[in-house]
Amino acid sequence: MTDPISDFLTRLRNASKARLDECVAPHSRLKESLAAILKSEGYISDFATGTDERGHKTLVLKLKYVDGAPVLTGLKRVSKPGRRLYYSYTEIPRVLNGLGISILSTSKGLMKDQDCRRNKAGGELVCNIW
Repeated sequence: MTDPISDFLTRLRNASKARLDECVAPHSRLKESLAAILKSEGYISDFATGTDERGHKTLVLKLKYVDGAPVLTGLKRVSKPGRRLYYSYTEIPRVLNGLGISILSTSKGLMKDQDCRRNKAGGELVCNIW
């Protein structure tokens, strides 16, 4: 697999469109911190780590719905392995005029766009979520 983050986002997108209760993905620290941001912003209800039948670590995300509609309506991978996109804190684009969030990989770890502007930290724009 060349892009595990894109695979993770695709699993989330497909699970929310299929109205599944939970989504299972292979575990990594980057995906876990991405899930923590999604939980703190209210896009998912909870996440936990577990193991599959072969003993590999997995990440189990419980999706959130409001009146039958998924809270997570859109996910887009911005910086890809073939084209990395870096932004300074002043150039970070807004998602849907502030209704969505951007997640950046900075030297201080994964951060959402508001925290990057507040802490004056730029980095690689991983994805946009709305």
